[in-house]
Amino acid sequence: MTSSGAPERLVYLDHAATTPVRPEVREAMLPFLGDAGGGEFGNPSSPHRFGRAARAGIEQARRAIAAALDADPNQVIFTSGGTEADNLAVIGAALAARTRGRPFRVAVSAIEHKAVLGAAHFVADLGGEMLTLPVDAGGLVDAAAVRTACTRGAALISVMWVNNEIGVLEPIEHLARAAREAGTEVAFHSDAVQALGKVPVSFRGSGCALLSISGHKIGAPKGVGALLVRDRRTVTPLLHGGGQQFALRPGTENVPGIVALGKAVELAVRERAELAQRLTGLRDALEHGIAAAVPDAVIHAASSPRAPHTLSVSIPGIDSEAMLMHLDMAGIACSSGSACSTGAVEPSHVLSAMGVPHDLGVATLRFSFGRENTADDVAAVLAALPRIVEKVRGLTAELRR
Repeated sequence: MTSSGAPERLVYLDHAATTPVRPEVREAMLPFLGDAGGGEFGNPSSPHRFGRAARAGIEQARRAIAAALDADPNQVIFTSGGTEADNLAVIGAALAARTRGRPFRVAVSAIEHKAVLGAAHFVADLGGEMLTLPVDAGGLVDAAAVRTACTRGAALISVMWVNNEIGVLEPIEHLARAAREAGTEVAFHSDAVQALGKVPVSFRGSGCALLSISGHKIGAPKGVGALLVRDRRTVTPLLHGGGQQFALRPGTENVPGIVALGKAVELAVRERAELAQRLTGLRDALEHGIAAAVPDAVIHAASSPRAPHTLSVSIPGIDSEAMLMHLDMAGIACSSGSACSTGAVEPSHVLSAMGVPHDLGVATLRFSFGRENTADDVAAVLAALPRIVEKVRGLTAELRR
């Protein structure tokens, strides 16, 4: 601590929540904001040179994303972010299936992001049905559950590529193949928001019909994402109005955000292998250091394939919200694996679906790494964590008396 009480070092380990905008991305989008002396700020639907310049920026971004993710440019549909992309995929595919006379039914894994779960619940609210695919203790979805959902008439299967809480890496190609073999009319969707830039992602090779990505997890601004759509007949639009983006997502496009997304995706995929190797080293160092300093700590999904940037750990005898507060005061930013509901701390739905006991679920921290992190950040956490754990355990024990 400095003499003013502020921490000497700030450590940001919450990159799964959001990331800072990369300088290269900021530079790419500036002309489309109109403050760099260019004429790229126009409405991309306008026929004059200002509109054409804006349209050119969108199409360049579309091509860049398609090339990076092994897709065709006309398969890239821009959205306001991952949540909208997930909703368009889940609800849009269910509505399209109902129009074709197929069952109004979707199946999603029990550990999906709430954007997918919320969309699936909305399908049920509209008179459809939501099926839940269970996971094992390591957070993995079994292909047998996918086949069962297909035989029950699910129009869409949704399994996220990398889980946002525990970092587990699902066997997407295997699961998508199981869905195809069980039912040719089943659309397979994956939320790849946490996968992009961390593990290899090929839209063509995955077998997915639909794939969601988001910009602010990879150094683009918040408020922009995309849904990759293999066959536009698979999805019914949720918004109506203009004919932009093949009428699947009408409305004037967020040109600066789209340009930023294109640049961020290009950089993330280009740098992925080197970054993944470095982040794996940092995550493993933190994991081993915590295990040594806090021997009863529990690492979630430790035996499952994991993305390199996420570490989920439960520390018995602590309250995660109290830990977050004390870590923050020490200059360390991370997140918890619990959710505050009606004044009580409850384990996240992800940990509950994995069978994690309640007392461990409410004692969970998530550390997520990004390109700015170094070994010094890991050292700072390991220097502060044992002292904070001892303090919070004492406070928690007093409260429980």
